[in-house]
Amino acid sequence: MKVVFQQQTSTANMAGVMKTFYHIAAFSWYAFIIQCIYAKDVSDLPPGIFVYGGPWKYLTFLNLVLQMVFFGLASVNDLQPVGKGSKMSLLCLSKDLLFSVFVFPVGMFVVLLFWLIFAYDRQLVYPASIDNFFPPWLNHAMHTLVLPILFGELLLEPHVFPKTKNGLAALGVVGLAYLGWVIWVYCTVGIWVYPLLGLFSHSGLAIFFFHNMLVVTLLFLLGQALNYKIWGKKHLKCPSSR
Repeated sequence: MKVVFQQQTSTANMAGVMKTFYHIAAFSWYAFIIQCIYAKDVSDLPPGIFVYGGPWKYLTFLNLVLQMVFFGLASVNDLQPVGKGSKMSLLCLSKDLLFSVFVFPVGMFVVLLFWLIFAYDRQLVYPASIDNFFPPWLNHAMHTLVLPILFGELLLEPHVFPKTKNGLAALGVVGLAYLGWVIWVYCTVGIWVYPLLGLFSHSGLAIFFFHNMLVVTLLFLLGQALNYKIWGKKHLKCPSSR
């Protein structure tokens, strides 16, 4: 029994080390990508790319910041010392809610929508002229690698999901906030964040945004289902101590 216990303890410690390494590596990766974007000389970019709001009007960039914040919180949670039970539980719950409600559905949405539109007509979402400033590897860092990193996180540890109605309500509020930001940018400078939006009528825009919210909702439910499928409900609780 003692040998079995030691083996279980050793396995748990190894899993903890791997989890911490994964979180720190992911945080560092996203911080590096964001730094690469900010290092670009704005004067060399195609006209209108960073006008009004800079990169902060693009969902891709906001998603990168979101991913970085989550993995930063996850890293801090992993490194919490023994004896900080209540604080660690609050931090664990906060980062799990961030992952379940925003990080997973928004990250998946960015990847899926970008490549669907790109395959149809890249000029509508990522004009060829941008390739001279953002090389292909950076494009994939922003729009491709997000997906496997998210699935890696799902497989690495269980996450606490809120009640479905609460999660969807929070997601809806943030979605409407971003929609308001996109419309504000257009009303202020007369340029749509994405060229695709200029092709729609007012009713077409409403349908398009409604469809996008529906997709994000389904992605939230997908993350919830995968989390339960992989870990089962008995594991979905933050530990109170390490």
